[in-house]
Amino acid sequence: MSTSLDGRPAELLTGVNFATVVTQDPDGRPHASVAWVHTDGTSVLLNSAEGRRWPRQLRDRGEALVVVRSEENPYEYVEIRARLVEDTHEGAREQIDELSHKYLGKDYPFLQPGEQRIRFGLAPTEVAHRGG
Repeated sequence: MSTSLDGRPAELLTGVNFATVVTQDPDGRPHASVAWVHTDGTSVLLNSAEGRRWPRQLRDRGEALVVVRSEENPYEYVEIRARLVEDTHEGAREQIDELSHKYLGKDYPFLQPGEQRIRFGLAPTEVAHRGG
């Protein structure tokens, strides 16, 4: 099992493919959320807003499972088990606009008054590419 984000896994992360971020509820049950995703070649990059469930659980456990499925071939996906290595508000507003341009072709249109964005970086501990 690999721990690097290169080759096809990197292509899936940089392409216009959605991620499912799986965290764990306090009672141990899994919680899944769909999110926009990117990579810098080393980390899985995610963005969210304060007050949401998956960021709180990511912070509590310090780890998550991220699955990115190819929009072109639904049988192809990368499964990434990762640990939290970056959790910051710095640059988060700019990052959500970058992600929005990737997915929507324009600045992020859903920002709510007073919303505080968070930028997360997750370091892979296991990377598995399937179905490609």
